[in-house]
Amino acid sequence: MPSTSAINKMPPPSYSFPLTVEGTRSGQEEYSTTWELTPRSTAMAILNHGDTTTANGSSPADAAAVAPAMPSLVQPPLDADEFRRQGRLVVDFIADYYTRIDEHPVRPAVAPGFLARQLPDTAPARPEPGDDALAAALRDVRDLILPGVTHWQSPRHFAHFAATASNVGALGEALTAGLNINPFTWAASPAATELEVVVTDWLGKALHLPESLLFSGGGGATLLGTSCEAMLCTLVAARDRKLAEIGEERIGDLVVYCSDQTHFSFQKAARIAGIRRGNYREIPTSRESGFTLSPKALRAAVRADEAAGRVPLFLCATVGTTPTAAVDPLRELCAAVAGHGVWVHVDAAYAGAACVCPEFRHAIAGAEAVDSFSTNPHKWLLANMDCCALWVRRPEALTAALGTDHDVILKDPSSERDCGRGVVDYKDWQIALSRRFRALKLWLVLRCHGVEGLRGFVRAHVRMAAAFEDMVRADARFEVPVPRQFALVCFRLRSAAAGEKRARDGDDAEPNELNRRLLEAVNATGRAYMSSAVVGGIYVLRCAIGNSLTEERHVREAWCVVQEQATVVLAAAACTEERAVYSARCADAPAAVPPVQNEVSLHSFLNS
Repeated sequence: MPSTSAINKMPPPSYSFPLTVEGTRSGQEEYSTTWELTPRSTAMAILNHGDTTTANGSSPADAAAVAPAMPSLVQPPLDADEFRRQGRLVVDFIADYYTRIDEHPVRPAVAPGFLARQLPDTAPARPEPGDDALAAALRDVRDLILPGVTHWQSPRHFAHFAATASNVGALGEALTAGLNINPFTWAASPAATELEVVVTDWLGKALHLPESLLFSGGGGATLLGTSCEAMLCTLVAARDRKLAEIGEERIGDLVVYCSDQTHFSFQKAARIAGIRRGNYREIPTSRESGFTLSPKALRAAVRADEAAGRVPLFLCATVGTTPTAAVDPLRELCAAVAGHGVWVHVDAAYAGAACVCPEFRHAIAGAEAVDSFSTNPHKWLLANMDCCALWVRRPEALTAALGTDHDVILKDPSSERDCGRGVVDYKDWQIALSRRFRALKLWLVLRCHGVEGLRGFVRAHVRMAAAFEDMVRADARFEVPVPRQFALVCFRLRSAAAGEKRARDGDDAEPNELNRRLLEAVNATGRAYMSSAVVGGIYVLRCAIGNSLTEERHVREAWCVVQEQATVVLAAAACTEERAVYSARCADAPAAVPPVQNEVSLHSFLNS
């Protein structure tokens, strides 16, 4: 707290405000006392109760007798020394967690409601007495919360496309939280906005995106939370641009297109944007085409809709679909809708990151014709959750649909005047007003790892996935029904392994069930965590390699778990099938079945 002499040297206050206290003294005598408060007079009153009088001549003692006590903060919410101390606690906690993360089962064995039963019904009124509140809370994180989380950073997590983490990614998040700014306009934080402009161009060049999508080429980019937001923002921009041409009353005629492998979030975005459910075209794919969207089928769908008086609006193509990491042919799809006024968006949430490597840039061949492109650096480029980069060819289409110009509080006329051209106000590039300073984290990752470092990271995962694929193919019980893409391997037990009759009949139902049981058995071990997909009617297990801590030994150990559990599942299936055969023979020839008086083996009876 400053001294009295320091307060005496304070400049005169630029403002003051009256404080009036009214009440009744003993004897029913009413009173009313008013003080004219300024920052200096208030501070002096606190430090020197006896030397101050109020504006109407009453003393502070009088005021103390009638005025309610002003509450004081026992501990300031922002204190540099305490922040250092608490920060060390949290950093040590996280470091210890990563050191021992391999000891946790990847997926918790808990039931819904497990945590609520262990926590109080209401928030504490005060910090816990006699203890450090943060230290006590961290103990609960360790003892109550960690046992119930799925460990996404576990080196044995292969179920989903990764949410990669890094030291600088996590520390960048901490730095962003510490600064705690809200850069919704250039004026709200000029450096934050300009860093986002710079870093999205950096990333776009690293991915070898077309120049037309970059700020330097007349396009532009922003950092959002997820690709779901990118889909919605671009769909709204396309909708408004089209309705400006044909009239708002025709919104019910707008049609959007995708494949049956497109992420379900696109369907959600279409509903939010006002697209009729019946105008959502999900074009079937096939195993023969690698589950990619057919340009021929797309062209036929667009022409059919136009012939019916509907208006083709938007195509969502995917580079790296969720089920199999399939890559839609961008150049051919753009050609299929050329001349029809269709906005082409590329959802490259997962595989877009792979384009930092020259050998994978063929995946975005034809991107020079698209209208927008998004990818998630938090999936494979070490930028901790959340971070989605969205590039658009014509930023004005985005800002025309999402911009708000009427609120003068958010505008800074001087920024427009001094700049000489329009500045970027990122509130007009997204749904929400408030936003996070994500550019700082991404900038730190690019500076501290470099593009070459990111290439090495991606390539290491691709090599591990190739090794896993080789191990699968070497076991005759398994097959890889679709070629490995990037670092995702889809595999399954062969139909023949499930039973010769079903293999001859071509029946996938029971092999699918067998593979479902295999996945459950693998995940139940806690030593590996994988997921599944159903493509072309067949159930496949997905092994997606991409976590920062994953090494080759984890991949080999995961395959050992799969093999062990496959042996168990197949043995159980064989036993079940033998029982079924036994039951069938008993039903067909009951007289031929001798009464079992002693324990008889099933095999000896069937072979008699």
